[in-house]
Amino acid sequence: MRILAAAFLALVAAAPGALAQGSVRNFDFYVLALSWSPSFCALEGREKGRDQCDGAPKGFVLHGLWPQHERGYPSNCEHPARNAPDSLIRSIRGLFPEDGLARHQWRKHGTCAGVSPSEYFSEVKRARDKVALPAGLDQAEEGGRLRTRDIERAFMEANPGLRPGMLAVTCVRGMLQEVRVCLSKDLRSFTACPDVVRSGCRAQEVTAPTR
Repeated sequence: MRILAAAFLALVAAAPGALAQGSVRNFDFYVLALSWSPSFCALEGREKGRDQCDGAPKGFVLHGLWPQHERGYPSNCEHPARNAPDSLIRSIRGLFPEDGLARHQWRKHGTCAGVSPSEYFSEVKRARDKVALPAGLDQAEEGGRLRTRDIERAFMEANPGLRPGMLAVTCVRGMLQEVRVCLSKDLRSFTACPDVVRSGCRAQEVTAPTR
């Protein structure tokens, strides 16, 4: 029995379509989360020695692609491939700011997407490539204040089809934390996501550190 289980795990990890066929994709849409790296580094990342906080300052970086219900979201789902293969993580290096984050995103969110690890990270790349980052946000003065609606407007202007009610700006301790963009399950279009929007920052302005 253990031999059969091990063989199945190897098959899922190696074959991109092994899990997707016949699987249930039990969620309603995706959320692409883009983290403002300087805020993360200022609040905790630099103190914890995270690699993304070394070297040149970064603006928005990929946090993850999350399956989402109309209300709430699934996480840490049962999956034959609980851990993404190291070879796969190496092959996508550069998509996430750190390998450890990629592994964490697979375990917490990718396992709920109803696909294999390789298919999930392929969808992550498709989603990241679909969303254009607006120019200029990473050029604000150090400690400058930005209006949350201006951040939303900049993303909407950079992404035709993205409208109010399809994205949210989040904040923590008065700092810009993330922009979360809602995408259809097939990643072909942006989609309304009232529950995600409600979780956005209530402040009208946020601080956007640049380093």
